[in-house]
Amino acid sequence: MVSYLLAAYKVSIARACHVVGLHRSMWYYQAKKDDSEVVAKLTELAEDLPTRGFDVYYNRIRTEGLVCNRKRVLRVYRGMKLGMRRRHKKRLPTRIQQPLETPGGLNEVWSMDFMSDSLSDGRRVRMFNVIDDYNREALAVEPGLSFPATRVTRVLNQLEEEIGLPKVIRVDNGPEFISKEFTAWCKQKDIEIRYIQPGKPMQNGFIERFNRTFREDVLDAYWFEDLEQLGIIAEKWRYDYNFYHPHKALEYKAPCQYASRYSKDLDPWKEEENENIVKFIPV
Repeated sequence: MVSYLLAAYKVSIARACHVVGLHRSMWYYQAKKDDSEVVAKLTELAEDLPTRGFDVYYNRIRTEGLVCNRKRVLRVYRGMKLGMRRRHKKRLPTRIQQPLETPGGLNEVWSMDFMSDSLSDGRRVRMFNVIDDYNREALAVEPGLSFPATRVTRVLNQLEEEIGLPKVIRVDNGPEFISKEFTAWCKQKDIEIRYIQPGKPMQNGFIERFNRTFREDVLDAYWFEDLEQLGIIAEKWRYDYNFYHPHKALEYKAPCQYASRYSKDLDPWKEEENENIVKFIPV
């Protein structure tokens, strides 16, 4: 009413307040509501306990010593729309940073990771790479259109039959590696899973460097029509990498020359010719 009189009749504030019977101090009063503390606390509770409701939040606030009126907390709670069903992500356990050290021997620490690319027809393909951190040997470069945890354990079972299993496996937080099936398999085989911190790929630096070399030499260098072509040239590259690719960190020796688990005369690509190898079209 005072605002109307001031705008319509151009009277003073004192005259307008006197007409409507309003004390001038009420006209000049400005509400001071600082709900930042309540907002911060409700945000914290909503993140830690996303499935709980207002009563639990309010009582926890009071229990922790923050004196707030129930109506005030409820007003802020509704303003933040916390009463709506919240969709929350599955939270990962805290990952502790561990030093990236070269192990003391073979089959102590393996590193695993996935790469992605596409075939000539546009289908996405994934590469499952496994290396031994001691001599940087490529143990597996397995292609597939999809790679669930079941297939990951199947590849590792094949490696177990050929060369045994490691004491530790270093991986990122991909869905295949945090799945119940993979973690249960590692527990059964008495293998420690060493997860890197999210968003810190260089904590798995050995295989990240390997992935770069594999992408430059294979994925970016050829045009693949199907998985068979990719698998053949990847295996041929793996053999060459293990027996002939020098590493500065290995005194410029190839992985199997630095520390070999095979006989010296092993040469599967010379024992018998593979007639299925076709000419690949460079990009």
